[in-house]
Amino acid sequence: MSLKNLDNLVKTGDLKPEPPNQHEFDGLIASAKTHLQDSKLTGLSKDGQFFHSYEAAHSLSLAAMRWHGYRSDRRNLVFQCLEHTLGLERVKWRVLGECHHQRNLAAYEGHLEISPQLLKELIEITEELLQRVESLGTIPAKNQL
Repeated sequence: MSLKNLDNLVKTGDLKPEPPNQHEFDGLIASAKTHLQDSKLTGLSKDGQFFHSYEAAHSLSLAAMRWHGYRSDRRNLVFQCLEHTLGLERVKWRVLGECHHQRNLAAYEGHLEISPQLLKELIEITEELLQRVESLGTIPAKNQL
């Protein structure tokens, strides 16, 4: 993982440096766990599974970014930065990028067609993100607000 690339995004204004906050980090993880659990509820539609899984993935990606002391106003950028914040392979964060695209189509154009394979990959990657984010541990006190 290289945070140098994230520092470059700060220079271009795409990211903002902001000291991490343990309470916020913990809240993002808790939210992600709830969404991930809800995505597996019996009887939930595929659309519901997708939206809950997507929100969990976004919360975890943002948590990783915040743990390192950065913030972004762009939802998709938190996925693109996973290569640097968690060492996530490019192929996996690109799946999340596709999910972001599908989410936007649904939110802004009312069109959602999620393939079973994309949903499966989203859930698997989100579960992996949860493990990776939790393995970051607590934010070192010297780095916090």
